[in-house]
Amino acid sequence: MSLHESAEMYLETIYVLSEKSDCVHSIDVAEYIGYSKPSVSRAVNLLKQGGYLVMAEDGVLSLTDEGRLAAKKIFERHTVLSQFLALIGVSDETAAKDACKIEHVVSDETIMAIKKFIEK
Repeated sequence: MSLHESAEMYLETIYVLSEKSDCVHSIDVAEYIGYSKPSVSRAVNLLKQGGYLVMAEDGVLSLTDEGRLAAKKIFERHTVLSQFLALIGVSDETAAKDACKIEHVVSDETIMAIKKFIEK
């Protein structure tokens, strides 16, 4: 399953929340990104069908190995882009917002080049 931008955003959000807490529920995701519970519920179901996510009987969301791998990659892209934009003088707030938009369309080659540039 190829991930769309919205699916990537949900995966990244679940990843970020799961790094802060062992118990992530759909309502936590909805509150974090400001989306309605029904929208999150639809996305969760699609991610479950795609094998990226499982939901326990108590509603706790957990990323599968494939989901965690995809989410970590998306999060890394976001982090690299945010750092790069801040490095060239963009405010932290704008850098984070713009990185969120760019991370879904930029190539792996570009991310690697930016990463190398930042490390220098």
